[in-house]
Order: sequence, then C-alpha cells, then structure tokens
Amino acid sequence: METKIQAIHFDASEALVSFINKKVEKLVRKSPYLSEVSVTMRVVKPETSMNKEVKFVALAPQRAEVVATKVADTFEEAVDLCVAALEPQVEKLKEKK
Repeated sequence: METKIQAIHFDASEALVSFINKKVEKLVRKSPYLSEVSVTMRVVKPETSMNKEVKFVALAPQRAEVVATKVADTFEEAVDLCVAALEPQVEKLKEKK
C-alpha cells in the first residue's frame, strides 16, 4: 500500500503528515485491498475561514477509485471529514467485490 501526500503552495508539518498517515492506516485496516491513497492539501482563500481543502483519492483493484474532497477550518478537520466520507464508499466497493 502506497500513500502519497502532497501540500500545494505550503510545507506540511511533520505533525500533520503523521496525523494523515494514521488516518490512512485506519482506512486501510478496514479495507486492505486498497492499493494506493493520494492526499492533496491546499489553502483555498487565505483571507477567509473554511479555507483548508483536502482531497483523498483511494485506488482499489479493477481501477476502481473512491474520492472525497472536503473544506474546513483546519487540515486535521478536513482529513477527518474525508475519511468519514470515504468509509461508506469503500464499504460499498467491498460489497461489490
């Protein structure tokens, strides 16, 4: 399982990267057939609140892809929202398989 974390136009802290890795591990434990998880983070509009956008793309066998994009006040909150949105999608894929 491969995890790719990309921060666009800023440097992600070690704490944030560690937090994301823990959340990805939790998701993979529930769905071990995921082959790759890509996480992209960016600041949408620096002058406003709710400006942290996180996009998760999880790849499963047979080129199936589950995607979640969330915007929140903090990257941690957006990551939590993305993982919560991905869990039902991943369960649905597991049932199809």
